[in-house]
Amino acid sequence: MGQPKRKHSKQRSRKRRGANRFTAPQLAKDADGSVIRPHRVNPETGQYRGRQVLDLELS
Repeated sequence: MGQPKRKHSKQRSRKRRGANRFTAPQLAKDADGSVIRPHRVNPETGQYRGRQVLDLELS
């Protein structure tokens, strides 16, 4: 088997491995039918898991 002439740096290896981690964010449907990222407050309604957690002024 061929052997490398020089040692690969940690940074070089981590850059290569880190490129495989990037994926599109998963989306979930909220109770009102809007699509949001999971485990986050819905910015339109201010609700999280069916409870009102943000006070939003209704215009």
